[in-house]
Amino acid sequence: MEQIYTIPVNEAFEKSRDDQACGCPLCTLWRMLEENELDLILGASMMEPDVRIQTNKTGFCKTHYDMMFVRKNRLSMALTLESHLDELRGEIKGGLMGKPGEKTASRIAKLEESCYICGRIEYNFSRMLNTVVYLWETDPEFRIKYAQQPYFCLPHYRRLIETARAKMGKKALSPFIKQSAEIVEEYFDTLREDVSWFCKKFDYRYEEEPWYNSKDAVERAMKFLCSDLHHPPEKKK
Repeated sequence: MEQIYTIPVNEAFEKSRDDQACGCPLCTLWRMLEENELDLILGASMMEPDVRIQTNKTGFCKTHYDMMFVRKNRLSMALTLESHLDELRGEIKGGLMGKPGEKTASRIAKLEESCYICGRIEYNFSRMLNTVVYLWETDPEFRIKYAQQPYFCLPHYRRLIETARAKMGKKALSPFIKQSAEIVEEYFDTLREDVSWFCKKFDYRYEEEPWYNSKDAVERAMKFLCSDLHHPPEKKK
């Protein structure tokens, strides 16, 4: 029986099953979480005291600053930045206590490694990975759906393996790893052939040959190797 927490997972896997151009279903889930967090932080969550305490402490990464900047609610971003800058200025002011500059450098280093939105995405995405392996283990229909995926990108393939090893029983783990490997390795081989053919097409001996499925091979290889995550909207001129 489908539960509320399983709906996004099922929808993402159905989307990739029905349209292979959608690619890795876990990338789809990750982007959905990112969109939700961006909407919240520039909307309802922005004025919540507990959220503001966290954003003052962690700030945001460059990618998510850029994605917030091109959205409509510039005032929300400015208000969040105002309190973040105030708190941060107090923490790095002076820097002469103890070993000169040590505390300041340490605080900035932590800031460079933290992002409120990244943290929220990771928190929820790890739970969705748990849901994927749970559904595979308990729902025969989902197992069929899983087998029909076009591929899993390598970073998310790693996360699937790690989650399964931590959460699955021994009986289910081996067939899950086997099925996941078959999906990834089949796509791996196809992608390698497409990239190779793309390279050949720049050789004059092959210029009259058709492109087959290689025109977007470079883009697909990048998504496979590094995931297909941030899709920021274009900034209006």
